[in-house]
Amino acid sequence: SKDAGILLSKDSYKDFEIYAEFWADEEANSGIYIRVMNQKVVNTKAAYEVQIWDKSPNMATASLMPPAKAPATFKAAGKWNTFVITAKGPRMTVSMNGEQAVDVNDASFTSGPIALQYNSGTIKFRTVMIKPL
Repeated sequence: SKDAGILLSKDSYKDFEIYAEFWADEEANSGIYIRVMNQKVVNTKAAYEVQIWDKSPNMATASLMPPAKAPATFKAAGKWNTFVITAKGPRMTVSMNGEQAVDVNDASFTSGPIALQYNSGTIKFRTVMIKPL
């Protein structure tokens, strides 16, 4: 099995919009971390994570962890999907395939790099674009 991994951006971002295209299988456990405050330990104690994990028992794909759950109807497996992730001050929104999943205000993490996570299964990122706001 492959080891878990993190791909971290060189630059730091505070207010931004991310457009990402990704493909996941049913076993995929992945995500996109934003505002990573501690680059040594990339997890939800030091960053937000937009979840890609259809089998998660409590935070569906497109959830913004830790503060906001997406409806359980959001599923990624077996197809190409898009995320649009917007962060402006404390307000963050996540849309998946054109449908809004999360709209939340939270000021836990304010700025930092962006990271792509691989945990298990198969995940492919095809296009990832970051636009500072």
